[in-house]
Amino acid sequence: MGIYDADGGLSGELRYVAGKLLGRGKCALCDITHGWNPMGSKGWKQACAVSDVELELLHRNEATAEQLAASSGLPAILRQGDGQWSEVLTKDEIAQYVGAPEALLERLDAI
Repeated sequence: MGIYDADGGLSGELRYVAGKLLGRGKCALCDITHGWNPMGSKGWKQACAVSDVELELLHRNEATAEQLAASSGLPAILRQGDGQWSEVLTKDEIAQYVGAPEALLERLDAI
């Protein structure tokens, strides 16, 4: 489960883009999966097409309180085990994969 550091919905998307343009908002997971393309980046789509990793993506306003509590900050990638959420990649770790979506999916496959 990946959680973006951005809200979903039209107003959330517009706020994110405005913040990104003004240099006030940044989400590494957004950069990896979408970049500037609201339909998803070509690199992300290609990486997903050849990977067996299934990563559900949520905006922060779509995540549950339990999911948000399990992260040390957003964006984050979590997994559920024994009924509890745990963080598998922090925002700093996710940032290392900007521009390398296939490497992110390989890392998740190894976890």
